[in-house]
Amino acid sequence: MTIALKKHCAYALIVPTSMGVRITPHNGQPVHSSDTFFMQATSAETNVASVASYLGLPVKVLTTFVKDSPIARLIKDSLAGRHMAYEGKEVEQGGPWGYRHQFNIADSGCGSRGPRVHNDRAGEVGRTLNVKDFDLERIFGKEGAQMLHLSGLIAALSPETGAFCLELARAAKKHGTRISFDLNYRASFWKHREAELSRIFAEIAGISDVLAGNEEDFQLCLGIEGPEAGGKDLAAKIASFKAMIERVKQTYPNASVFATTLREVITVNRHLWGAIMAEGANWHVVEPREIPVLDRIGGGDGFVGGMLYAILKGMSPETWIQFGWASGALATTGLTDYAQPADEDEIWSIWKGNARVRR
Repeated sequence: MTIALKKHCAYALIVPTSMGVRITPHNGQPVHSSDTFFMQATSAETNVASVASYLGLPVKVLTTFVKDSPIARLIKDSLAGRHMAYEGKEVEQGGPWGYRHQFNIADSGCGSRGPRVHNDRAGEVGRTLNVKDFDLERIFGKEGAQMLHLSGLIAALSPETGAFCLELARAAKKHGTRISFDLNYRASFWKHREAELSRIFAEIAGISDVLAGNEEDFQLCLGIEGPEAGGKDLAAKIASFKAMIERVKQTYPNASVFATTLREVITVNRHLWGAIMAEGANWHVVEPREIPVLDRIGGGDGFVGGMLYAILKGMSPETWIQFGWASGALATTGLTDYAQPADEDEIWSIWKGNARVRR
């Protein structure tokens, strides 16, 4: 099957997000024993969109900024350098105890010492994202977009962002824009808000065309009954996911693509990396293969980004998961938490296992 995409659009992909910065020690060192750090602009949603933007598709980011903040300037310059258009309200900081962009403080781990991530989101300006600050008729009606990618991280960030994502999904559906939804359950975001968020997630999932997430995401975000507990072997994991998706299909028949990654950590720098995707009545499986890992953060986003790019480019369905798998593998070879493909050939070389020098 194929996913019919809207023609003559200004943008191939639109992503709403809350931007921040990630601070990482050099050379895989722990945060507490380091004095030199690499800082980058980041968000899970722009990680996804980077595959398409680096490969030449027009991408637009909907976000919000702290007015006159040097961090906001760094973020804007980073998005521009990643070939992304952006739009967002400038919010007054409100003094030193006011708004700011989130901080993600993380080391990459090394060998037998796993990565540790500390999120500092107090005063996060992205929590103020509001549908009133965007002209959805212009964005989806006049300019047009082939696909809207939503993340459960943004939908659950605050009551305002939940309503924002819901209105974006409704506007996209109205104007024929396809919708991708990566469920991304976070327990701390859902605490004491289960009924509110269950309603929002169910409506978005009900009009989505692509749903991504693991078994826990589908169970906790959408209330889908999980399969009986199975073993940890590959066959059991695949059967478990398939059983879950059959239940999801019955509840959310609008979606035609369902996907998740498979990861087994051998050491921090050696993973077994695979994926499962349902496309209509067809199942596509990439059995886990060993990949080298410089920094694992962003691998899952790279997978979703590569899969969406393949869909947007009109590739055949069996290649969607292949391109996604290889894009995720590419993301783990860089110090940024997003993939920066030079061209499609680089992705396909990773899929084929061709690491020879190209001259």
